Amino acid sequence: MSQPSHTRPSGPTVSPLSAQGDRHFDGLAEKFAASLYGGVRGELRLALLDQLLPEMLALHDQPMLDVGGGLGQLAGWFAERGHDVTLAEPAAEMLARARESLSGQPVTFIQAPLQTLPEVAPGPWSLIACHAVLEWLADPRAALATLAGLLAPGGQLSLMVFNRDALRFSNVVKGNLEKALADRLEGKGERLRLTPISPLTHAQVEAWSAECGLEIRGVAGIRIFNDYLRHPPQNDADREALLALERRYCRVDPHWRLGRYLLYTLVRPDSPTLPAEEPGT
Repeated sequence: MSQPSHTRPSGPTVSPLSAQGDRHFDGLAEKFAASLYGGVRGELRLALLDQLLPEMLALHDQPMLDVGGGLGQLAGWFAERGHDVTLAEPAAEMLARARESLSGQPVTFIQAPLQTLPEVAPGPWSLIACHAVLEWLADPRAALATLAGLLAPGGQLSLMVFNRDALRFSNVVKGNLEKALADRLEGKGERLRLTPISPLTHAQVEAWSAECGLEIRGVAGIRIFNDYLRHPPQNDADREALLALERRYCRVDPHWRLGRYLLYTLVRPDSPTLPAEEPGT
């Protein structure tokens, strides 16, 4: 039942966009947890990361920085595998929940937005994770440059972004044809809505990584089938079959390109690549 227009909703106040135009998640922790990690979608996301992170990263217990670490699921995954983790998160409510869930783990907590990390967590870091963050920022291109500046030579960045092309395809499947034609895909960052304000394309990640001197060493799609199903899995057998499909094709072209999220391993080379000399020089 809808509320009268003069009635103010109860519950915590949802934060507006930050001064930089970014979407933080104060007042949204409960919805964030239910929407992004509840049910089959969250199970698939975590199960696929459990498979892909060891495949796509060279892990040897190195300290790591978790940027926009949210509720702490990713930080917990790395901490359980021997990494000393620094979790940076701008939203106080999210950070408090992460502290509670990761109590006793080798995790340091910093309340800070990505833009301030060169001052509060400069590194250089041999391993950084930034999952599902850039799409909530007003300037994701500058954010990627900031992350690149935090990496040590040879350092790895595990980057996961919300896929704009998948969002378009999903809108078509749902019948939002005019919206897809007009390319009105971004969210506005208002109220309780969780449509990202800056969904990204693979082409953008390719171009911006090159600008920052980062090499793409691996890419995968997260949830390449699930989000287009007409009906969710009805039983455990269906869920297992869906997970098997997601695992089999998450790194296979062309399927990975329509993952709801795109997962990258970006590496800062040990030394910059020099331009080839012109003949006769």
